[in-house]
Amino acid sequence: MSKRHLLKIFNHIKLCRYFKMSQIDPEKISDMRIDYNLSRLPDDMLPAKDPYLLFQLWFQEAANNPGIKEANAMNLATASKDGVPSARWVLLKGYSNKGFRFFTNYDSQKGKELNENPNAALTFYWEPLQKQIRITGRVEKISKEESTEYFHSRPFASQIGALVSCNQSSAIPSEQYLEERRKKLTEEFSGKVVPKPDNWGGYLLTPKDFEFWCGGSGRIHDRIKFVQSSNYEHQQTGENGWSYVRLSP
Repeated sequence: MSKRHLLKIFNHIKLCRYFKMSQIDPEKISDMRIDYNLSRLPDDMLPAKDPYLLFQLWFQEAANNPGIKEANAMNLATASKDGVPSARWVLLKGYSNKGFRFFTNYDSQKGKELNENPNAALTFYWEPLQKQIRITGRVEKISKEESTEYFHSRPFASQIGALVSCNQSSAIPSEQYLEERRKKLTEEFSGKVVPKPDNWGGYLLTPKDFEFWCGGSGRIHDRIKFVQSSNYEHQQTGENGWSYVRLSP
């Protein structure tokens, strides 16, 4: 019996077990909720009045929480030149007071959309902490040298994966096509330097604003927005050129 046939049997067994699980009635989804009561952002006790510093405090808290396996997972929202949105999860690969860095295939859907429309948004949600951060700004490509340096710091399998999916988001004939391509490239570059694909590299999102959210009891959530403009009533002066305001939940 082939490995592929065994895998089909295994997946069939998993599917059977799945349908034996307790099923959620679609009409009852509206009843699914929890209470939020883990933390607050009081007016007189903000941990930091610079959004980069507050991000760092929250990110470190998330990264050190054993219930959070990928604290650097973030939702990247982009839009086409016609304003049609799309979103997906990617990994944060660095941040500083200059912005937030991530890597991808430049010819993927997100890459094409960022080329047409450089405005984007990042969302971090750490459920065990009941905290969320939204960041909006403009994106630009980082240098080829920085992208190459990071590419060669990745595990060998990840470098090969970038070659396998060099035509990311394009239609392919089958799963087997990917596996055969992965095997071929693994053998070809075993013990060698894997070349970075020309259409693969990094982006830097420079923030225009940040919003920090803490879940609150009875849905009275905390929302603190940091901006560099003066668009809001009740706006207060923060640090390093930033202002902040509390938003209604």
